[in-house]
Amino acid sequence: MKIFGRDKVKLHGGYLYEKQELNKSVTVNSVYDRFDDTGRMEAFRCDYKEGDPKKPHFFWDSDVAKWIEGAAYILADNDIPELEAKIDAIVEQIEKNQWDDGYFNIYYTVIEQGKRFTNRDRHELYCAGHLMEAAVAYAEAKGKTKLLDCMEKYADLIYKIFIEEGSAEFTTPGHEEIELALMRMYRYTGKRKYLEMAAFFINERGQSPEAFPGENKYKISDFEGSKYNQSHLPVREQTEAVGHAVRAMYLYTGMAALASETKDEALAKACKTLWEDVTERKMYVTGGLGSTNIGEAFTSAYDLPNDTSYTETCAGIGLMFFANEMRALDTNAKYADAIERVVYNGVLSGISKGGNAFFYENPLEINLSEKYVNPWGKRRFPITQRVECFNCSCCPPNLVRLFPSLGVYAYGYEKGVLYVDQYVDSTLSEGALSCRMTTDYPRNGEVVIKAVGADKVALRIPFWCDSFSINKPYVMDRGYAVVENDGDEIRIDFDMTPKAVWADVRVIRDAGKICVMRGPVVYCAEGVDNGNNLHRFSIPADFGYELGEWDEFGLPILTVDAYEILSLGGVPYSRVSPRKQRTKLKLIPYNGFANRGESDMAVWLREE
Repeated sequence: MKIFGRDKVKLHGGYLYEKQELNKSVTVNSVYDRFDDTGRMEAFRCDYKEGDPKKPHFFWDSDVAKWIEGAAYILADNDIPELEAKIDAIVEQIEKNQWDDGYFNIYYTVIEQGKRFTNRDRHELYCAGHLMEAAVAYAEAKGKTKLLDCMEKYADLIYKIFIEEGSAEFTTPGHEEIELALMRMYRYTGKRKYLEMAAFFINERGQSPEAFPGENKYKISDFEGSKYNQSHLPVREQTEAVGHAVRAMYLYTGMAALASETKDEALAKACKTLWEDVTERKMYVTGGLGSTNIGEAFTSAYDLPNDTSYTETCAGIGLMFFANEMRALDTNAKYADAIERVVYNGVLSGISKGGNAFFYENPLEINLSEKYVNPWGKRRFPITQRVECFNCSCCPPNLVRLFPSLGVYAYGYEKGVLYVDQYVDSTLSEGALSCRMTTDYPRNGEVVIKAVGADKVALRIPFWCDSFSINKPYVMDRGYAVVENDGDEIRIDFDMTPKAVWADVRVIRDAGKICVMRGPVVYCAEGVDNGNNLHRFSIPADFGYELGEWDEFGLPILTVDAYEILSLGGVPYSRVSPRKQRTKLKLIPYNGFANRGESDMAVWLREE
């Protein structure tokens, strides 16, 4: 399937468009300001001296590079001179401080001079990859190629050291990212050298033992340690998603892109197998990935704890990247289903309603009563309130670059068929092919589409949808309702009735529980509305409900029929069954939790 670039698809209104506008007016500036406060921007001057208060970190290049990429996408559609000037100032410092041989890294230039490419997990290639993506984005958006020239020079050095000489002290990066970045460089420049480099880093991964990062800080075997960064097996032999979830998503994205470009069937098969493991055994109902803070990692199949879940925002965004490359590789609605699930839930939960504070982790349950401290320490939980910047602040700029790119996920094209994968108020225009989609999805389920230049239009029937109507005859194919395109409007209406969702019995934390979804949106209960200790509530699967107006989070609230178990009256145990009373439970969109102060929260509630 052909995936359309950012310049071909524009959003015009609706829920996701509002997120784009918030990103443009608030988030991009807020992230820049916090990065400036913390010394990230200043670090590009490469003039740090020992004893200065803001010591550069080895991943700061990547934080700023993602910000540049996101700002570039905003500038592609908006004339904002002050934003463009900020990018230009950073690019000037990169050009000024790039080594004569092409090397650029703010950490190794001033902190560990002479030790470049000696520590596999010090993120040099990861940072290089993000800078390459930023360079392509700025060249695409504004036609400015100074950063791209710098990164092409850097890529030449990486090619020499890693492929021609083999003189680095490692072969593949500890933190993957350069693989997908090189694919992007290849697609933009057409230079096959970048395709060769991407293939090298992907094909060499897992071929021979390499040092486990962090000096084996987890005290585990070398083989288990190599799973942390997906180096335990050659990529075509990998069948399970293991290790650090973001690293895995970035690697799999690069693999899928390479398989699509080179028609590598063995690599494509591995991608499909890994996709199944990720989405059928290790993904939360919100689309979140990563069950544990130890290594920010996947664990075993169906191990999906709610209150200690890691579900990093970057992992959710990485899933979107992987899914988008899988759309190109294998036409099937399930990839767009995953994008829809995670963007409306596990990704949007990573940013506050005001657009200036963020979650690194996105738990599915908060119980404030369990966050006690005793002399022996405390159980580890995610934070309960978003913050404006983290020490490891990868997620905020990742959101900055995601929001202006949402149109990329909306449409595809293959053999005369226009695929509609995300329902957003938008236009598509490329040559003789065009489409106008009008909708206020997911606030309601009504979508109107008028396409020109396509023989057929394939409408994705979402994973959550039990009932829909289309004003034209259709046939089902791989999750799509395919309609003959006669040039008239195509109308589809999805039933948005709130429904109960159950987890597989192997997800033991959710046994005997249900969660509530309306369309693609997962709902949760918060103590601020219902009182804390949400475990006292239960909901029948056929719950009655009232649908409220759009609330402060931009989506309707729900009030559902529920039951409340009453206290035993001062004793902890009793042989008398506790009394239960009918009540109402207020539910809000999960992505809006923790915006009104500290509170208990639960996605999964006991089934009555």
